Amino acid sequence: DGPATDGFDEAVELARSADLVILALGDRAGLFGRGTSGEGCDAENLALPGVQQQLLDTLLDAGTPVVVVLLAGRPYALGRAVEEAAAVVQSFFPGEEGTRAIASLLSGRTGPSGRLPVSVPRHPGSQPATYLTARLGHSSDVSSVDPTPAFGFGHGLTYTAFEWSDLVVERGRASTEGEFTLSCTIRNTGARAGTEVVQLYLHDPVASVVQPVQRLIGYVRLDLDAGRAARVRMTVPADLSSFTGREGRRIVEPGDLELRLSASSTDPRLTARVTLTGPVRTVDHTRRLHMSVRTEVLTDAPESGAP
Repeated sequence: DGPATDGFDEAVELARSADLVILALGDRAGLFGRGTSGEGCDAENLALPGVQQQLLDTLLDAGTPVVVVLLAGRPYALGRAVEEAAAVVQSFFPGEEGTRAIASLLSGRTGPSGRLPVSVPRHPGSQPATYLTARLGHSSDVSSVDPTPAFGFGHGLTYTAFEWSDLVVERGRASTEGEFTLSCTIRNTGARAGTEVVQLYLHDPVASVVQPVQRLIGYVRLDLDAGRAARVRMTVPADLSSFTGREGRRIVEPGDLELRLSASSTDPRLTARVTLTGPVRTVDHTRRLHMSVRTEVLTDAPESGAP
């Protein structure tokens, strides 16, 4: 985490002679200033500590593909690596078995299936922020600063790709004490097995109290072999749209809503527009807190070219 650049030239020579560079960056754990992350180790900005960004940029210039592995206590801005790195593995502080897990992922023995619990900033001057922000917390005409993250909450890739299709809203109109039902198909279009995480976000365009633009209300993990598909059916209770009203009580309001089926908070794939009807309803601790999910692996043949 210091200013020394000793060894940079040697690192570049090694990179140019290699097929792939695995670059471990991040924090030194410690307490009260004896590290770069830990209790009492605050940061003035979200730039990588010391000269790590300079080392990263230098190795990117070498021309060999660079896989960045971040062993860190906070999400750092990565500059050019967002677009230029071959891959970025955000492991945070993975613990004493972390090296085995990282090696398994990098070697391909295990397919990555995690999703970001926080957003990764695009600029080091950004402040750690939740995706649960109102409209003015996003990019807008009222500010010259664009807070859009490099990688949003819920983002995560794996060694295959998925296609989302065939959204059907089976029940798109319900009372304030009812529920919605919708379904979609997720297909693994790649050449190996993988895990997709279908995230359901609620968007309330008009509410009596300002709401986050969207909030996660449910998710489902799908493990699919290459070429296989699953039908996902979600039943969403109206209670999940509740919020604290102006009188301090939690309520469900009638009106139009959007249910966004997304791969992350910044990557919506399918959108269902639904409507709640009837009177405003007050709810308490007995309200339904979870949607229900039913998945069915389809028995159709794998797509052409898939094993």
